Amino acid sequence: MKKINLSRVKPIGGYLDLQLNKSAEFYPLLLKLNTGRNAFEYILKVRGYKTVFIPYFTCEVLLEPLRKLGISYQFYTINEAMDPVIDFEPGDHVGFLYTNYFGLKGDTIKFLSKQYKNLIVDNSQAFFSEPLPGVDTFYSCRKFFGVPDGAYLHMDSQMRLKLERDHSLGRFSHLITSIDQGIESGYAAYLENNVSLSNNPIRGMSLLTNRILSGVDYKTCRYRRNSNFMFLHEVLGDINHYSFDASSLNGPMVYPFVSSSKQIKQRLLENRIYVATYWPNVLDWTTKKMFEHYLTNHLTALPIDHRYTHIDMRRILNVLKPLL
Repeated sequence: MKKINLSRVKPIGGYLDLQLNKSAEFYPLLLKLNTGRNAFEYILKVRGYKTVFIPYFTCEVLLEPLRKLGISYQFYTINEAMDPVIDFEPGDHVGFLYTNYFGLKGDTIKFLSKQYKNLIVDNSQAFFSEPLPGVDTFYSCRKFFGVPDGAYLHMDSQMRLKLERDHSLGRFSHLITSIDQGIESGYAAYLENNVSLSNNPIRGMSLLTNRILSGVDYKTCRYRRNSNFMFLHEVLGDINHYSFDASSLNGPMVYPFVSSSKQIKQRLLENRIYVATYWPNVLDWTTKKMFEHYLTNHLTALPIDHRYTHIDMRRILNVLKPLL
């Protein structure tokens, strides 16, 4: 009688585990990795780029894989539409990274994809924007959903890296605390989790993160983001210093409001409305005369995600009204 490897057999009985809904992922056919920056590193390893052009207006964590692999990089600027100012020529072994800012730059990406074969799209702020054929594209799941890590990667390449699976058990403290004690109580643990994600090897997405993502109601999440975005835009659109086309929304990350006022973020904070700054590192990379420097100081990323309704959006507007 053949001996059974019990370590591979599903256990029966014992205590009940955490019950999570399971339906379908949004990107079941894409590569599943542990972080967005590691998805970027995966692209760099497979493509063998010697140099990569990246925007000044981006998160500093994207430098981590470049430095790890010893790949040179050069910054480029964006204009007031947040389109790239292309005064360079990507060669055969040169990558060109562009960010789908707030999930609003789909048309720009379509245009760039026809012009540059080595385009890399950072969809960390555009989870619902599906990848274009032949365009290397990566996503960061924790920017949109209650998971501590996880990323998706689209690559049209036969080469695959052999990866171990990641484990997320030690990264859930902030998520659990926020449910039991409130979002503010979990903030310190959230910052610790951000630090813990630095300089990790490329691994496959953890089973726990994958299971949570398989139970998300994506249709409702996208609808709520679109609805909240337009609720704000109907009031703020005419006074927003950042002009964009909102006719084809696809689950944007935040509402990007640009104003000359520097008091907005502080006033929101005083009213327990928390907004991230995109990105503090840009102030170190740029001069005060550069548009990216201005954006970092004057762009307020208003939250619009699936946790909120129009009642919450009205509260945000009421706080902003005296400053506009």
